Amino acid sequence: MSFSNLFPPPGSKTELEEGSILSPRFGADGLVACVTMDAVTGEILMVAHMNQEALAKTLETGEAWYWSRSRGELWHKGATSGQVQTVLEIRVDCDQDALLLKVKVAGDGGCCHTGRRSCFYRKVEISAGAARLVID
Repeated sequence: MSFSNLFPPPGSKTELEEGSILSPRFGADGLVACVTMDAVTGEILMVAHMNQEALAKTLETGEAWYWSRSRGELWHKGATSGQVQTVLEIRVDCDQDALLLKVKVAGDGGCCHTGRRSCFYRKVEISAGAARLVID
């Protein structure tokens, strides 16, 4: 299956911001940022990237697919960990260059490869003029 023409190119500013056609603005690298959050709690679980194929598979299957930049391959979230993300809603930002997935997570409910529920488990604190990370 060819994904090169799956999503139409962005139209005018008005069409992009107010229209009803999904035309994601994939970057020069072919990716769009994707924020994933728990559909019930609103907790941000992770940020990943999608290419056209990942977005198409997500829309087709109702489960989250991403593009792994580190591995250079399509990634079905939960295929090996059991942490499959069932997509309950997809939103696109105003200029269609970022996506928001609201999901229900299977398995142990985690999303981070470190074994934590969320990839955002550290906060930045400023002390004596220096920034440091603290596990929350």
